[in-house]
Amino acid sequence: MLGKPPTDDRPHGVFATRSPRRPNPIGLTVVELLRREGPRLHVRGVDMLDGTPILDIKPYLSSVSEEKLRRGWLAEAEQRASLASRERSCS
Repeated sequence: MLGKPPTDDRPHGVFATRSPRRPNPIGLTVVELLRREGPRLHVRGVDMLDGTPILDIKPYLSSVSEEKLRRGWLAEAEQRASLASRERSCS
């Protein structure tokens, strides 16, 4: 399967790109690499459930700033919890 990533007008294998245009819904998360032990990577900040398969690992690109990253439902849940906490402390 080929796709055109946003950074190039030539087609590339869809799983070799960072393109969001994929044939199936795949989650994306940025993690901090803590250490490597042989083939095992120890990371922090993973947004997935235990047992979720990892299909690919890409290096972090500085051109993708943190402001452009979304944390999805987790960010919304934290915002609601923070708002509720402030409302409780004001009453």
